[in-house]
Amino acid sequence: MVKGRQGERVRLYVRGTVLGYKRSKSNQYPSTSLIQIEEVNTKEEVTWYAGKRLAYIYKASVKRNGTHYRCIWGKVTRPHGNSGVVRAKFKSNLPPKSMGSRVRVFMYPSNI
Repeated sequence: MVKGRQGERVRLYVRGTVLGYKRSKSNQYPSTSLIQIEEVNTKEEVTWYAGKRLAYIYKASVKRNGTHYRCIWGKVTRPHGNSGVVRAKFKSNLPPKSMGSRVRVFMYPSNI
């Protein structure tokens, strides 16, 4: 018989926050989202996250495939500025209601 897991829960992702879309003074580009990853504060720290997968998970009112939760997958493409913010492209553009909400930054694929 298998005993229950002991100790602390292990999280296989890092939390990130959606800041908004890439933009200039008068235009915004919804195909690229800006994400602030927790505990990442420099451009050098971002290089490890390049190519990593992102998941924006949200709850819908209609059940589909037995669940109310849906997911939009994306990928970290490059740094944005010098403060640890990353640019990301998602399979479909993130909706405007996602701004300020959480995304999961998974630890794969590994590029080591």
